[in-house]
Amino acid sequence: MSKRSPARSVNGGARLHRNVWVASATSFLTDVSSEMILNVLPLFLANVLGVRVWAVGAVEGLADTTASVVKLGSGWLADRLRARKWLAVAGYAVSTSMKPLYLLANSWGVVAAIRWGDRIGKGIRTAPRDALLADSSPPGQRGLVFGLHRAADTGGAVVGLLVTVWVVHRLQGESTLLEADTFRTLVKWSLLPAFVGVALLAAGARDIRRPEDATERPEIRLRGLGRPFVGFVVASAVFQLGNSADAFLVLRAQERGLSVSAVLWVLLAFNVVYAVVAAPAGALSDRIGRRAVIVTAWLLYAACYAGFAVADARWHIVAVYLVYGAYHGIAAGAAKALVSDLVPSHLVALAYGGYAAAIGVVTLPASLVAGVLWEGVGGWGGFGPAAPFAFGATTAVMATALLLATVPRDRGGTGPVRSGGRLWR
Repeated sequence: MSKRSPARSVNGGARLHRNVWVASATSFLTDVSSEMILNVLPLFLANVLGVRVWAVGAVEGLADTTASVVKLGSGWLADRLRARKWLAVAGYAVSTSMKPLYLLANSWGVVAAIRWGDRIGKGIRTAPRDALLADSSPPGQRGLVFGLHRAADTGGAVVGLLVTVWVVHRLQGESTLLEADTFRTLVKWSLLPAFVGVALLAAGARDIRRPEDATERPEIRLRGLGRPFVGFVVASAVFQLGNSADAFLVLRAQERGLSVSAVLWVLLAFNVVYAVVAAPAGALSDRIGRRAVIVTAWLLYAACYAGFAVADARWHIVAVYLVYGAYHGIAAGAAKALVSDLVPSHLVALAYGGYAAAIGVVTLPASLVAGVLWEGVGGWGGFGPAAPFAFGATTAVMATALLLATVPRDRGGTGPVRSGGRLWR
């Protein structure tokens, strides 16, 4: 492992480590690639392969749930090895290797297998990458660092969506249904940025040598993560139960009458809002505390899902999607920074893996519940397109109450969260 690399300045004062810029650039390029595929994948399943809505939810939920177990193991291994970089590189490489296989997809089972492989890669990379970012920044700067990383990630989504809109418009105009040739063209365009992103992380990132690496390490185990962390994870899992795959938002937009091109423009606007909000919101959590920012975000999410439930015109969908982008921007940096605030430094990667695993385990039932509520299953007709969004709004409010009850108030990046003057661990 190498020594710290020279930091670079941002906003005229705060100095960020090189790893922050390299990891952010890799995420940018990866999302340029991924967004060319993932935003139209639900339409490919429904319009080209004729897959029913509940199966779309199953594909997305199974993929994310599979990754959850891998995230926990990868986080444990990153702490055990005292290394982050090469696990992160391996994860990005696995996901990138899956993308060309979409050119062969001819059934929902094949798509599910490809998504499973892609999510395995995400499971390998997520906890080590987030731990690398945490290692590369002081506690009082982590909200900004994770917010900036999410902004770069989402900026890649904006570029990817711009390319997608251009390709779709050029190949099929304003057609309401996605065509197979259009999807496969987008897959081909997605390959270059994905491979460049992997190479950049491999060449540019460096593991951080921490003081505790020179001494004998405490045991790496889940019990050491502490009660505040567990409270945050449980609240997040309840929230995630109503946070079904965004594929349902795309299908809801199409169900309300938006064409494929219109859906893509809405997604583009959503990602612009997300990218603009993420870094300032992360920096705000460094000043006023993570919990306050997350509570604000979750209540905003509840309002958005209630809006998706009652929307009866296309402009309603557009308006709510923009606010939904603000929710993502507000929540992203604060949640990731809070995880590292809540746990000992030698368990940071394990904590990120455990947090992601808990959310991932809930993702499959969340997406299945959303599909069943929308369309029903086994002869039962369900409650219609509004139902999963009403359910999501309700669980978000419940999760917010649980967060307030179990996670002590913090002041953002000031060290371990305390309750009653003592560490709540």
